[in-house]
Amino acid sequence: MREITVDDLDDIARGAAILGTGGGGDPYIGRLLASAAVRAHGAVRLVPLTEVGDDAVVLPVAMMGAPTVMVEKLPSAEQVGLAARTLAGYLGKELTHIACAEAGGVNSLIPVVAAAQLGLPLVDADGMGRAFPELQMVLPTLYGIRATPMSIADEKGNRGVLDTVDNHWAERLARSATVDMGCSAMISNYAMSGAQAREALVPGTLSLCAELGALVRAARAAHEDPVGRVVSRLGGRRLFTGKVVDVARRTVTGFARGEARLSGMDGDTGAELVLRFQNEHLVAERDGVVEASVPDLICTLERESGEAVTTEGLRYGQRVTVIAAPADPRWHTPEGIALAGPRYFGYDIDPIGVAG
Repeated sequence: MREITVDDLDDIARGAAILGTGGGGDPYIGRLLASAAVRAHGAVRLVPLTEVGDDAVVLPVAMMGAPTVMVEKLPSAEQVGLAARTLAGYLGKELTHIACAEAGGVNSLIPVVAAAQLGLPLVDADGMGRAFPELQMVLPTLYGIRATPMSIADEKGNRGVLDTVDNHWAERLARSATVDMGCSAMISNYAMSGAQAREALVPGTLSLCAELGALVRAARAAHEDPVGRVVSRLGGRRLFTGKVVDVARRTVTGFARGEARLSGMDGDTGAELVLRFQNEHLVAERDGVVEASVPDLICTLERESGEAVTTEGLRYGQRVTVIAAPADPRWHTPEGIALAGPRYFGYDIDPIGVAG
């Protein structure tokens, strides 16, 4: 894929929702915004990470906040461009590329909007290979790349630039601002050179999103198992198939926090799975035993269609299959685990990977 057209957006949105591990925002919203931007400004050129020059100025753009709020408080396309232009003006640099901060839901498509509006190429890469709830939880942090200066903008036209002492403080202060802005805002941060981007980003993310979306679509058309196709492509495994029997979800300090309980079906009849999440799924426990955890991916898919179910979309009675897939290997380094492992989120366990 060398460019993104309107015809590509459904597959990208579907695949991004899978990689989003329940978070990253509603892909439907992202698809609507991206579709309008591409129709208005033309197809977006997609550039492989290997083709980004050393001196390029790469700027990730994303939405920050609680996914539950984003369902009702829709962003505007102008808000996306405002965040990018604000940071570019502050930096005093001419942007050459837009990038994705994370592979997840709306945040795989918001950069398409920015790239279309600004007439810039989009890098086929992202900062995580999945979605995480806090903005310091990106691989560029492991490479010493600063989150700030970063811009933040809301739908009313308010905007600001933060310059913090480290990436954890960027998360803390930006989260407070996001809450004041209505629990969702547009941000642009981690401005980096092309050389830094090639080292720190995860290559091929948007192509993988499109591939996953096409796999699910093709499997359904052929009356095959779309969940099995996804598991095979990601090198993962099935954890559980069951019916959602309870969801406890609340919006706290700018996050959607809670847990979902599933009662087993098919080969899992008689068992229970509990999913614990903070925007994204963090831990999966089967009958009290942890089966998978961050930093690896825990994804919830509709049992028959293979469509991803986000944490804000979980409802009583849904039949779903929960799968786990390996994260980028850099997340399993000591530094990666310290940044986004179970203990960071308050779970006193070592990471439980796909291999168990």
